Amino acid sequence: MQTDSRLSRMLHVLLHMARHDEPFTSQQIAKMLNTNAALVRRTMAGLRNAGYVSSINGRKGGWTISCNLEKVTLSDIYNAVGQPRLIALGIGTEGSQCAVEKSVMSILDKTFNEAEKLIHMRLMQITLADVLNDFNIRCLEGGWTKNGPPQPIHINESE
Repeated sequence: MQTDSRLSRMLHVLLHMARHDEPFTSQQIAKMLNTNAALVRRTMAGLRNAGYVSSINGRKGGWTISCNLEKVTLSDIYNAVGQPRLIALGIGTEGSQCAVEKSVMSILDKTFNEAEKLIHMRLMQITLADVLNDFNIRCLEGGWTKNGPPQPIHINESE
């Protein structure tokens, strides 16, 4: 079963947008995510329809963040990108006549559903501002600026 990374990828994009003054084109986002611009536009459309980003056409256009980071939760973004499966584990073969497999599938299905409910509840508690704050702390700890990692400092050994 293939994993769906729309949520993490769009969170990645939103964090870049939150720290960037200029719009990002679909092509720039596609390059960032190693995908194509058409896929970016389709995914970003869900975020635009929910009011989290806006787009401007034309030469200086692109995508910008248009929401209050303190009010938008990870659950909101999860819903806007189409509610991809949170747990992508296969649990067996549907339609099996084996009683053992039916029991295993039943228990695992209940367990995964409970786990997904817990994950979703947690996503409802975390805002985009929380994620941005975590990122900012990591940047400070790493000596990074808004423009990237720190540049090496060359010390004159004769001093």
